[in-house]
Amino acid sequence: MDEALVLSRAECEDIVQRALTLSKADACRINIGASYQTNLRFADNQMSTSGISDDASITISSVFGKKRASVTTNDTSPDGLARAVAQSEALAKLSPDDPELMPELGAQTYASIPAWFDSTANLSAEDRAKAALTALEPARKAKDLTVAGFIDCSANATAIGTSAGLFAYHRSTGANYTLTVRTNDGTGSGWVGGDENDFSRIDFAGIATRAIDKARASRNPQAIEPGRYTVIFEPQAVSDLIGSVRGAMNARSAEEGRSPFSVRGPNGNGTKLGERIMDTRVTLVTDPADPQILGSPFDGEGMPTGRQVWVENGVLKQLAYSRFWAARKGVQPNSGGGGGFGGGGGGGLKMLGGDSTLDAMIQGTERAVLVTRLWYLRVVDGRTLVYTGLTRDGTFLVENGKVARSIKNFRFNDSPLFLLNNLEAVGPSVRVAEGGSVVPALKARDFSFTSLSDAV
Repeated sequence: MDEALVLSRAECEDIVQRALTLSKADACRINIGASYQTNLRFADNQMSTSGISDDASITISSVFGKKRASVTTNDTSPDGLARAVAQSEALAKLSPDDPELMPELGAQTYASIPAWFDSTANLSAEDRAKAALTALEPARKAKDLTVAGFIDCSANATAIGTSAGLFAYHRSTGANYTLTVRTNDGTGSGWVGGDENDFSRIDFAGIATRAIDKARASRNPQAIEPGRYTVIFEPQAVSDLIGSVRGAMNARSAEEGRSPFSVRGPNGNGTKLGERIMDTRVTLVTDPADPQILGSPFDGEGMPTGRQVWVENGVLKQLAYSRFWAARKGVQPNSGGGGGFGGGGGGGLKMLGGDSTLDAMIQGTERAVLVTRLWYLRVVDGRTLVYTGLTRDGTFLVENGKVARSIKNFRFNDSPLFLLNNLEAVGPSVRVAEGGSVVPALKARDFSFTSLSDAV
């Protein structure tokens, strides 16, 4: 595979110009997404599928006054593009007015982010099979293990053009690997994953060793009483929970009193900007140019996505303003399309790391619950960010500085804001396989486990 298998900058510019030439709307935006994806799936100690797919989607958004509508097609022929433009214009004329519609952006300046790696783009089926064998071969030899995994790689191109003169183009690659190892007696489970732009940076053999060790160590879990425990969260568990902080950063929600960062009471209508809301060791940023993130330099509206510091040393430094809400409040927008935290394709959340390690956390702990990851999270109270969910794939009791034994999984009810206020140790930041975050392992006190789960 090479770069030619995704749309080039010149090809995207051609599509944008042809669509804009056809447009009769007051304003028009063209969003292009092209990808070439390869994957390999294995289960029950056997490779099961090896796939390739490629596609390109072109979304035409037409505006008449305050009316707007979009149509998406993957037909880039002259007739296909003309049909999509005409349909988007017909639908826009039928749409109700959008009082929050913002004008299309003109030309912008973007950072160049080196997110394309030939080691991922040129990957062959044999390369993926060799990676899978790092888990399959030891599992087959061991006889007491069953493994399942998924290797998903992609080469991508994204472009945006508007009738106001904006054009943006970015290309990237991505490689994601997740591995689950189960013991054949049905009582043990270990999960480890990796995610990089550069396939060669994923340590497949190391992932297999860790997942196998974790599965065997988690066999025959014993029940302990639910309650409040000191916890040691591996990075994936941290990401699973604190990812919810992203959406809560929405400035409009905070200023309208619907967020944990709203100031309530008789003197409400404000936010907690400038207040310390977390432990002083917590700094949360988004930065598409960070080498551990390598995200897109622009969002879905074409707005540049530079480095943003949301929480610094525990203090809430800023909230996420969409273009509409920023114009209403007279501030600079910093979140782009989607109305959330980073918006668009601006890259993931990063929590800066500390000087501890997972081993040091365990060795320095009298009693704690060690958690591999969380799943099935559901919000309980959006105003405090209390979530419920379950531990899975390796939960252990730490006693007297050692992993003492495997324990049954828990259901929890707790908030990432409480977790990030109760820190006792912070490890180095790593990019996790699920959620797109870069976060450290954490040790925190008083985490609330409310019931047991028989799930493995």
